[in-house]
Amino acid sequence: MPDSSEVERTPDGRYLVVDGRRWRASDPGIPEGLRQELVDELMAARRGVRTDPATARPRVHDAKVALGERGRAWWEEPSEPELVERITATIRALLRKRDGKSICPSDVARVVGGEGWRGRMADVRAVAGELAGRGVLVVTQKGETVTVDASGPIRLNRGTAFDDGREA
Repeated sequence: MPDSSEVERTPDGRYLVVDGRRWRASDPGIPEGLRQELVDELMAARRGVRTDPATARPRVHDAKVALGERGRAWWEEPSEPELVERITATIRALLRKRDGKSICPSDVARVVGGEGWRGRMADVRAVAGELAGRGVLVVTQKGETVTVDASGPIRLNRGTAFDDGREA
């Protein structure tokens, strides 16, 4: 697929048109640095589809959901299950991209919430708490394991049950 800056878009900007076919565009509300991380994860996952499809396909799906290219359209208000799916996919995609490094819940909120990201922080912490309860994540603060209810900044790390997206 050509560079997205060279691709025709529908007048509303919601779709790219390639060879006469419409493809949903990524959520334009995602900050550029985070968008690039998700695109990098998507490209790495796509390269793995031929050699390890069982691992790569869930990675592709997570990256596309995080980017807003799958699941509820980014311009529509998501239901609670749809929001949980996008938050979960974003957490997994960013943790894979950062390969062993932790992520900040605010990064996830910025991806799913755009300019109103602060309003999504409680949702991100709730999903992170559920994933931590299943061992998919470990929540830390200053290097110590805590719960998502800890006051102040927390970090999200891969837990023992993190398995390239196949655990969910």
